[in-house]
Amino acid sequence: MTTLSVVIPATDTPATLGAVVAAAERTTGPPEELIVVDSPQGMGPAAARNRGARQASGTVIVFVDADVEVHEDAFQRIRSAFDGDPGLAAIFGSYDDSPGADGMVSDFRNLLHHHVHHQGAGVATTFWAGLGAIRREVFLDLGGFDEERFPRPSVEDIELGMRLYERGKRAVLDPAIQGKHLKRWTLLSMTKTDLLQRGVPWLRLILERRSQSTALNLGWRHRVGTAASLLLVAGLLRRRFWVSGGALALLVALEGRFYVLLLRRRGPLLVAAGLPLHVVHRLMSAAAVPIALAAHLSANARGRRPSPP
Repeated sequence: MTTLSVVIPATDTPATLGAVVAAAERTTGPPEELIVVDSPQGMGPAAARNRGARQASGTVIVFVDADVEVHEDAFQRIRSAFDGDPGLAAIFGSYDDSPGADGMVSDFRNLLHHHVHHQGAGVATTFWAGLGAIRREVFLDLGGFDEERFPRPSVEDIELGMRLYERGKRAVLDPAIQGKHLKRWTLLSMTKTDLLQRGVPWLRLILERRSQSTALNLGWRHRVGTAASLLLVAGLLRRRFWVSGGALALLVALEGRFYVLLLRRRGPLLVAAGLPLHVVHRLMSAAAVPIALAAHLSANARGRRPSPP
């Protein structure tokens, strides 16, 4: 029988922690164990999650970020998935479509995550620790998150998912397992995260492993959208508005469902703001490529393990 140990890394004592813990405790079929790692200053989320996992006694460890309020049925869905599939190694979910933070950027960024995870439902080659579960024995056998390489928030969960896949373990993305994201985004925090905390280190992992992954933000739709975003900006800078118009039309055609989601949840103002924000998001993906490639080549030239991102 599956028993759940929930691990919440509270690395910076966030104001949202109380609401997150309360949401976990009032779920249907609550976990057998709830571990909050109120870590000393300087400990990253990878190390905090590892510490919590070592303390856990459940057969399955559920990682929940300290700014994610799980839905009432989240743990019940996780428990049922592992009970019904002995070969399942890990499962993770998605943010819901009703973000908890105010502001256009917060709405856009959280709804984008929701949309991407819903589009990528099914067997996964990655992992997400915002609301993700893994069998404890599998997690410990893998050595947990790589806290040495990722001392700060980064792609430690994606890297763990890559190791899962390389070991032949099966992970599933089930977007019906949901939580409300309470994080407030700004344009600065979004661009910094997309470029330095996600884009560059994720691409470095792909280069090191020579991976052909098309998971989530690496899908062909995203790649074409990134190229279209570059064309749009280039057209504007060179005053070739027909190029920009064509690129914009391609972006709308590629991501029509996402813009309908923005319209449905927050109205036309968010759609108007979402288009340029989406272009900025894609431009950060493009900017990550030369930075990641240069870092990868430099690490190879030095002949040593890549430094923390």
